[in-house]
Amino acid sequence: MTDDSQTTDRTKSKGTELLRLHQDTTLLTVVNVWDVISAKVVADTPGTTALATASHSIAASRGYEDGENIPVDEMIAEVARIAAAVDLPVSADLEGGYGDPAGTIRKAIDVGIVGANIEDQMRPLAEAAGNVEAMMKVASDAGIDFVLNARTDAFVKAGAALKSGERQRADVLAEAKERGLAYLDAGAPVVFVPGVLEDAEVAELAEAFGPQRLTLIGLPGVPPLARLQELGVGRVSYGPMSQRVALTALQELVEAVHGGGGVPSTMRALN
Repeated sequence: MTDDSQTTDRTKSKGTELLRLHQDTTLLTVVNVWDVISAKVVADTPGTTALATASHSIAASRGYEDGENIPVDEMIAEVARIAAAVDLPVSADLEGGYGDPAGTIRKAIDVGIVGANIEDQMRPLAEAAGNVEAMMKVASDAGIDFVLNARTDAFVKAGAALKSGERQRADVLAEAKERGLAYLDAGAPVVFVPGVLEDAEVAELAEAFGPQRLTLIGLPGVPPLARLQELGVGRVSYGPMSQRVALTALQELVEAVHGGGGVPSTMRALN
C-alpha cells in the first residue's frame, strides 16, 4: 500500500469515527485548539475523543482580526499541522468558507480534516443551503464521512436587535429552526446554533432537528452540560473560550510576577 493510500484510509477512518461520536447518545464535548501544542495538550488529556480548531484563535495567534482576514491557505496550513500532530479526528472551524466553501472543504479534506464549521453569515437561505449541498458533495466524492457542522448565525447576527427589542427571540428562534432544517435537508449531519440559549429554546431546536443533530457553544449562561444532554444536544464546543482561558492564565502569571510572586505550584509539565 502506498503512503498516499494509507493517508487516505486514515482520513476515512477518522471521518467515520467522528460521525459515530456525533451520533452517539453521549454528549460530545470538544475543547477547541489553535496550534500544535494546544492540540497535543487537549488530545493527551483523558476523556478527549476528538478535536476542533477555533478560527478566531488561529487568526489571533497569527496577528489577524477574526472574520476571514487570515488567508485561506494560511488557515489550511495550520489545521493541517494540527491534524498531522494527533491521532484523533479533527474538525476545523473554517469561518464562512473564504469565498469558496466547497473548494475550502476540498482543501481541508486533502490535509486530513474530517469535519468543519461553516457559517451561513445569514446569506439568503437558498444560497446557504446550496453551499451545504455542494460541500457535502465534495466530501461524498472523496469517500469521507465528513461531519459538516452547518452553522447558522441567526442568534449571533440578531444580538443587538434582540437587546434593543427590535426583534423578538421567538422570531429569531423560528429563523434558526428554518435554516437548520434546510441544512439538514441539504445533507449536513449536524447544525450549529451559537448563542446563549435558554432551556426551552434548546429543547425546541433539538426536537425539530432530531436527537444528536444540534450543536452548541459553551458560554457563560448556557445550561449545564448534563442538562444539554437531557435536552438532546449532540455536541458542545468552546470556540475561542479555550484560548482566552489560556491567555488569562498567562496574564495572571504576569500580574503575579509584577507583584513579587512567581510560577504557581499548580503548573503542570505538559510537554
